[in-house]
Amino acid sequence: MPHTCTLEQAVDHVLSEIDGPIHLGLPLGLGKPNRWVNALYERMRNLPERQLTIYTALCLARPRADQDLQRRFLEPFVDRVYGDYPELQFLADLHAGNLPGNVRVEQFFFQPGSLLECEPAQQDYISSNYSHVARDLNAKGLNLVAQLVAAHPAQPEHFSLSCNPDVTLDLLPLLQQRRAAGETVLSVAQIHSDLPYMAGDAQVSRDTFDIHIVEDERTTLFSTPNMPVTLQDHCIGLLASTLVRDGGTLQIGIGAMGDALAAALMARQHDNSRYRSLVQALGGGGNWGQTINANGGLTPLEQGLYGCSEMFVNGLLALAEAGLVRRAVYPDVLLQRLALGGALDDQGRPRSVQALLDAGLVSALQPSELSWLLECGLLHGDVQWEDGCLHLPDGSRPAADLDDPDTQARLQPWLGRARGGVVLHGGFFLGPEGFYRRLRELEDAQRQRFAMTGIRYINELYGEETLKRLQRREARFINTVFTMTLLGAGVADQLEDGRVLSGVGGQYNFVAQAHALEDARSILLLRSWRESGGEVSSNIVWEYGHATIPRHLRDIVVTEYGIADLRGKTDAQVIEALLNISDSRFQSGLIEQAQQAGKLPADFRLDPRFANNLPERLQLLREQHAELFAEYPLGSDFSAVEQDLVRALSWLKSKLRLTEVLELGKATLDAPEPGAYPEHLRRMSLEAPDGMREALYQRLLLAGLQATAAP
Repeated sequence: MPHTCTLEQAVDHVLSEIDGPIHLGLPLGLGKPNRWVNALYERMRNLPERQLTIYTALCLARPRADQDLQRRFLEPFVDRVYGDYPELQFLADLHAGNLPGNVRVEQFFFQPGSLLECEPAQQDYISSNYSHVARDLNAKGLNLVAQLVAAHPAQPEHFSLSCNPDVTLDLLPLLQQRRAAGETVLSVAQIHSDLPYMAGDAQVSRDTFDIHIVEDERTTLFSTPNMPVTLQDHCIGLLASTLVRDGGTLQIGIGAMGDALAAALMARQHDNSRYRSLVQALGGGGNWGQTINANGGLTPLEQGLYGCSEMFVNGLLALAEAGLVRRAVYPDVLLQRLALGGALDDQGRPRSVQALLDAGLVSALQPSELSWLLECGLLHGDVQWEDGCLHLPDGSRPAADLDDPDTQARLQPWLGRARGGVVLHGGFFLGPEGFYRRLRELEDAQRQRFAMTGIRYINELYGEETLKRLQRREARFINTVFTMTLLGAGVADQLEDGRVLSGVGGQYNFVAQAHALEDARSILLLRSWRESGGEVSSNIVWEYGHATIPRHLRDIVVTEYGIADLRGKTDAQVIEALLNISDSRFQSGLIEQAQQAGKLPADFRLDPRFANNLPERLQLLREQHAELFAEYPLGSDFSAVEQDLVRALSWLKSKLRLTEVLELGKATLDAPEPGAYPEHLRRMSLEAPDGMREALYQRLLLAGLQATAAP
């Protein structure tokens, strides 16, 4: 029986039951029971003779700012949005270099960019595919797992793993094997009152956990507010949306480019005329028309999409709410074949008995076939088989032959809805507060359509491969990178000097899967240029000292300037395709490097159609098609005033460099009077500057607000 206790008693129980070193596994992201982890960590700090190793990923901390202006903006927002979210004390000590000698933290994915300067974290990073994490942690001797769970009054015998069944479901059988061999392995559950209760595989018996903390967690859930979608991101999302095939499968990642893709797909569905016009203006017809026709399309999605994504992101829920993610898949091979054959409608009901036959159902029903039809829900009621006839609830006894017109007519009223149909498989979720709220507010039948499950089911083909191949038709696995080499390698997790920015996660899994599925494509999204430290540079480079995706798995790359289909191309063809979608400010230098390496002929000339890949051209398009360039297409946690301030602070950050000091000084001198933006100044506590520093901040902010004001 589970041991029910308080938070501190749960720490006592763990310390008494596990004699030696504690190897604690925590879910990535949202599912960590932070207050309990802090209690265990504090106790271990005072027990230097005991060893604690924590294995986890994506440790979430409130955003912080180093500069005063940014801090004035961020701190009130953080207080409002993150409330009493409990920070992980071990994470703070890790950042500060203050971990005690008996505690170690190993992670396989970082909150992006947060630990670049933290040497202990960099040294104890585990580079592992997401789908291999359970295997790798089990091999390290994991003997304790702890997780936030959800509860439901109608399910008193169950918990829901909610936001994090991902690794837990893959790990539990491995831990059970070690328990059966006599090892001590403990599991701790704590209910969080605001976690959405997700059913299906995420629903587990309460007996799964050895220790139940009776104090429900009621602190603020960590959220990731939607950030502004830039012009670059919108153009990338629009072009990527043309590669999504109606009736296919969709995986997307977190971030502004994912939001832009979701917004573009909704425009394709609900504002198709404007959508097509903008895609045409971006060169989608003339330059990329063949690639679009071969892989996607511009028409609305009549069949809808099935979502298969390790991360269930806000954009996927928005697409489901808009009616685009609606293609159901089923947990049975024959049932899935019937669905693909068009025998079932959007709700899983057979269109007719003849439609089932046309899709491959056998006509001569035997008891086993009848039993299957009843179990999967295609027939309902007390239908029985006897001596080659069917006994129907209305008393009729037609022949057990589905080719018989009389049998078809008599069975029609007893056709039911297929069981187990879902429109999305996800491994974990994380998003804005509104995303959690919308999941909580779903009716039970709607929530059942979103299946949270183990990460190996989503990220790998092996294991139930026949079923997965049937479900994942026309898959488009869409992920982001921050750099591409001209020979087609992608970089998403690590800098050239070896420091880890985030982690591999499941990106390699999906790229490899795209090559293993007959009609799938891997699509990598990339901003063609970036600005850092006052310098503008290309994100498409000749070479880079690290690759997340090796060039032999190159497929499709999308930047704000176009689409490059690299699959099966020669090196020279790959280089040319990537030059065509790179920023024109860097094309000549890239051409020269490729020629020096002997990878482009000396007389190579860039097609003139791609010689005007410049931000100014895209800015003109935004002015002409403003309705499709919403700054926050999926909503925002920022107030209207805060949205103005985000824009102004971003502008100031871009101008604070040597090359534009004069422009910034002039803008400051020309800044409007404080009366033009009283609410903005109050929000930043600059309505009455105290001293020269605050007076300068006020002028800088006013200059930024004026420069970024809507026309």
